[in-house]
Amino acid sequence: MAILVSRDTRLLVMGISGRYARNQVREMVAYGSRVVAGVTLGRGGETVDEVPVYDTVREALQEHAVEGALLYVPAPAAREAALEVLEAGIRLAVIVTEGMPVQDAAYVRAFAEECGAWVVGPNTAGLIAPGQCLAGSIAPSYTMPGPVGLLSRSGTLSFEVARSLTEAGLGQSTVVAIGGDAVIGKNPAAYLKAFEEDPDTEAVVLLGEVGGQKEHEAAATIARMTKPVVALIVGRSVPPGKTMGHAGALIAREDQGAEAKERVLRDAGCLIADTLWEIPHLVSQVLGR
Repeated sequence: MAILVSRDTRLLVMGISGRYARNQVREMVAYGSRVVAGVTLGRGGETVDEVPVYDTVREALQEHAVEGALLYVPAPAAREAALEVLEAGIRLAVIVTEGMPVQDAAYVRAFAEECGAWVVGPNTAGLIAPGQCLAGSIAPSYTMPGPVGLLSRSGTLSFEVARSLTEAGLGQSTVVAIGGDAVIGKNPAAYLKAFEEDPDTEAVVLLGEVGGQKEHEAAATIARMTKPVVALIVGRSVPPGKTMGHAGALIAREDQGAEAKERVLRDAGCLIADTLWEIPHLVSQVLGR
């Protein structure tokens, strides 16, 4: 099994006619993901790599059953696109869009909670259930099926850690880039709970970073988990008040720095990696391998 997606998940892609989206759809289809429809206003009736394109989400749903949607749309249009997906009853929305206004992201998050839907992102590379479904741009060649759940605020770090785990013979149940913005659809704690409930996940890797309170919330969840968690917090040398890379990586208070987050995670029972390359060893250790 996996969390959020599986080999049976049928996907819809908003903004499918854009160049980047086309390339990603090609990769997803080649991997075996079930991309059943695309949506681009004014392009209805066309196809993208044999995927039919519709003008609206509702038109697409009249012809196809859909469990998840990926949004490749400009930042100013992301809120409207996300609401179109959620109002149509789709319960998983992966917002790839970078630079989505904070107010829009907060509105979409609140609306998704009301709908009982799950939003990944914004500003995400998506997710992959190795051997089952690719929904985004995480490199399939870096992954392999296995018992390790991996969640990351950084898309790039998710790639690199997945690759290091795979090279160590440690496969993954699901790899998900949850989004690097200050406001995202679900915080790490929600993903940790999902991995705790997944019968095929035996251990979890949490890749966090400085800024915000997300890792403090995660620590409260980890303290109640039965599955071991290995964590890495990046951004140790980021000076207070300076945003580095992600919009959410801003140290506004002392407890938002790397040392404070490592301390609270360690107190919750988490094993802390000092470097990316130490993670496979720690995961092997908690799995008894």
